[in-house]
Amino acid sequence: MLRLAETLAPLGDVVRFNFPYRDQGSGRPDPMPVLKRTIEEAVRRARIDLQPKQIFLGGRSMGGRAASMLAAEGFACDGLLLFAYPLHPAGQPEKLRDAHLAKIRVPVLCFNGTRDALCTRELMEAAVSGLANWTVCWLEAADHSFRVLKSSGRTEAQVYEAIGAVSSRWLSERA
Repeated sequence: MLRLAETLAPLGDVVRFNFPYRDQGSGRPDPMPVLKRTIEEAVRRARIDLQPKQIFLGGRSMGGRAASMLAAEGFACDGLLLFAYPLHPAGQPEKLRDAHLAKIRVPVLCFNGTRDALCTRELMEAAVSGLANWTVCWLEAADHSFRVLKSSGRTEAQVYEAIGAVSSRWLSERA
């Protein structure tokens, strides 16, 4: 998350926060209602403290999933930036987490690695096919943590440069 925040910081205010389970030192994630309430509270504080012209929800993995569920429920935002969206549990591609995706009405920019065990390309492309508001960017050779194998010829720096460049173009189109 730190690397993502650093990559996105030149594009505008980036607000980071912890979910309660992280603050408590637990490895077990909070239930989805707690995750969503935590995001809502972070947005409420950002609106007061920063008074932004636009709010883009986002997150990595489970945090992005929670943000996407809020957007699908109509939570007021201008778009979503999702990183390593967990479309299915590792090794369980039959358990798709896509039921709410078509309900999202704001623009979505989603980054996933081509080696992500939680989001196979074929399944993600099928899940968002026909959804005009979705842009999926595939990070070649990256895994769920956006790490790349040395044998790929790519570096993590190149992965984050791509995230920054694509995000900058995408956000400028929505300014």
